[in-house]
Amino acid sequence: MQNIESMPRPEIILVADTVAREKNIDKEDVFQAMEIAIQKAGRSKYGFEHDIRANIDRKTGAITLARYREVVADDAVIENEVTQLPLEDAKLYDSNAKVGEFIVDELPPIDFGRIAAQTAKQVIVQKVRDAERNKQYEEYKEKVGTIVNGTIKRIEFGNVVLDIGKTEAILRRDEIIPREKFKNGDRIRAYVLEVRRENKGPQIFLSRTCPEFMAKLFTQEVPEIYDGLVKIMGVARDPGSKAKIAVKADDMTVDAVGACVGLRGIRVQAVVTELQGEKIDIVPYSEDKAQYIVSALAPAEVTKVVLDEENGRIEVVVPKEQFSIAIGRRGQNVKLASQLLGCDIDVLTEEQEQERRSNENKVRSQRFMEALDVDEMIAHLLIAEGFSTVDEVALVSLSELAEIEGFDEDVASELQNRAKEFIEKRNKEFATKSKTLGIDDKLKEVSGLDQDMILTLAEKGVKTIDDLADLASDELIELLGENSLSEVEANRIIMAAREHWFTEE
Repeated sequence: MQNIESMPRPEIILVADTVAREKNIDKEDVFQAMEIAIQKAGRSKYGFEHDIRANIDRKTGAITLARYREVVADDAVIENEVTQLPLEDAKLYDSNAKVGEFIVDELPPIDFGRIAAQTAKQVIVQKVRDAERNKQYEEYKEKVGTIVNGTIKRIEFGNVVLDIGKTEAILRRDEIIPREKFKNGDRIRAYVLEVRRENKGPQIFLSRTCPEFMAKLFTQEVPEIYDGLVKIMGVARDPGSKAKIAVKADDMTVDAVGACVGLRGIRVQAVVTELQGEKIDIVPYSEDKAQYIVSALAPAEVTKVVLDEENGRIEVVVPKEQFSIAIGRRGQNVKLASQLLGCDIDVLTEEQEQERRSNENKVRSQRFMEALDVDEMIAHLLIAEGFSTVDEVALVSLSELAEIEGFDEDVASELQNRAKEFIEKRNKEFATKSKTLGIDDKLKEVSGLDQDMILTLAEKGVKTIDDLADLASDELIELLGENSLSEVEANRIIMAAREHWFTEE
């Protein structure tokens, strides 16, 4: 290895300082760009096949150029004779050489010619540009989830390009509030939705339609939200038309809704103006889900709430004259309330609910009468006590059954025996039909399907767990019958059938 004295080059340090300061990037990035440029120039002089590396002393600016050759075992296959050296030959240069190390030969400093200087300049410019882009990406990545101000630079195919300071951002047309019109030079606010790293620089995507934008606007307008005294518990929007925002205060002395409305509505009006007149309902959040539902459906008056948390559905009963208010224009009110609560809401009038309950009771009553061989009065007594299936009658304690008004121990015992006989007979018939139809045992274990459902599916060609897993929710409902399952129940059954796919993976 040659030892070549490298002269101090203070002008290199000066250039690195100047570029780093002007471009607002790390000085180390500038040094690395210079090293790559010198390295390229060295390869163009000594041959591109050589592994030539440059190094700049960070204190003195002295430049060293060297050729690197990797030491490989004597019996190894030499892939590149220029950059690799057998151990035996390497020991001629360095007696302590080991496999995997490098033999480094320093090269004399090169005199940059016109072409080499031009190449070096291009590399430095490119590397500086890359460093600027990386800095911008890191800077704006931190701004995801915040609101930025920008000036409209141009509009391309409905997409708005904004100047947000050091770079541009894109507000796509599907993220613009409907009927919102812009022109070049307008200043607008938007929510930073996503920042992507791309070759031409960071791509920043904005939104004015997402629920988070409205939440951030309230945070800016309402000091109590900014300070954490009032919390936003949920936001649902139909951009440009209507929105609902749920708020709560941990301190009982703070009026969460009043804080968001502001004196004479000044705070909420500022948000409404920014959102192009979007009507906003401010909903008081409650841990009592039924009360929260009633507030979310305002201005409709609710008379009854039935929660089915297992299936993620809510049934709301309203007076007939309140039905259209609860549903809202184009179903908007109930849709926003559903988004706010994160589950489906079925709105029924009192008459519809009464009719549906009556129909359900008729079906249950008929089942009890046929399965237990009892009259209509006993069937109604069982329904009134909350029994919905024969299995429940068979499994309940005898004492609980005997406590029903009009029953005694003998009647209760007889009913339970009949229920058990019916279940035993049904199970035998199911086993026989399962064998005849060729139903896979795993299909019988899927949660949410009863025996009648399984037989119905098998008769229509769904005989294995994979057959069920391949269905969509609407297909399952169609096969079982229109009122057999809700969409949530159907989805849960299909996901249960698909669970083994993920386990196997």
